[in-house]
Amino acid sequence: MNRSLLRPAAFAAAVALFPGAALACACGCGVFDVGDGTFMPNNANSGFSAWFRYSFMDQDENWEGASKAPASDNADQKLETSFYTFGGQYVINRDWTVMAQLPIYDRSFVSTDDGSVAGPAGSLYHAHLTSLGDMELMATYTGFDKDLSTGLSLGVKLPTGKWKSPLGPLGGEAFDRDSMPGTGSTDLMIGGYHVGSLNKSSTLSWFAQARYQVAIATQEDYRPGDELDAALGVSYDLGRHGPFSSIAPVLQAVDSLRLRDSGANADPLNTGYERVLIEPGIAARVGKARLFADVDFPIYQHMNSAPNPTVSGTAGQLVARTMFRLQVSYDF
Repeated sequence: MNRSLLRPAAFAAAVALFPGAALACACGCGVFDVGDGTFMPNNANSGFSAWFRYSFMDQDENWEGASKAPASDNADQKLETSFYTFGGQYVINRDWTVMAQLPIYDRSFVSTDDGSVAGPAGSLYHAHLTSLGDMELMATYTGFDKDLSTGLSLGVKLPTGKWKSPLGPLGGEAFDRDSMPGTGSTDLMIGGYHVGSLNKSSTLSWFAQARYQVAIATQEDYRPGDELDAALGVSYDLGRHGPFSSIAPVLQAVDSLRLRDSGANADPLNTGYERVLIEPGIAARVGKARLFADVDFPIYQHMNSAPNPTVSGTAGQLVARTMFRLQVSYDF
């Protein structure tokens, strides 16, 4: 199997959703680590690669169960975030690769005041923060095949992100615990991937990846729900075009399952979900630079919700209609 032809598929296979909990968010920010091309070594020989990823998500629809619900049911009205993620990986040899990445959140939040944040009870307030998220460190073993097409990963997410909410003018917390950039938890991540060919020329490739993440140490009565993410997709290498040595359209389906948060500072009724997304994208290479971009469309969503707003003061979860991602990588 020609590994250079498999690289376009690798760009999309990153259900590094499994490294994905670096983006703490009960409503599903981790999706941006799927298909980002960081889960698979980029060089058969030793070498260093670095990447920058920009992702955007505008969560402005309230969902209860498998359907859209009235905005008035949910105290939260809008959660808009730009994610700026910096990462790098080092291929030690054909058997081992190590990876690290760190996100920065730029987040705006619109919610209903209970009279303790910025104004009278029932009024809307706007909050904003820019802060580091949680760092991920991961090691991947790729010694199963000579072409590095199969790998198993073990990693940890560290509580480097801001998890204590800034206070509003009246002294109340402006953000919910589950909408902060960090979870305050240390998480264990276990994942794997495989890339294969569908034709003799290896221009048509398929990929699969999965990752499970679980909190093993928490702070101040908040435990994020366990998360399992998996992706299956195809990529077709169109070959050289102009300055690009390789261009490949990519299509993948991603399933993401997250359990409810728990603890005195969690909202277990309105956290946890299952989502299925379709993600068309494109991968390209120019010299030592690699580009990947995609758009994510939810085709199925089931969001855990309180039976009605009177039970916990709010019901439902905010979801995004589409999500966007652009990543630039460079092999040194």
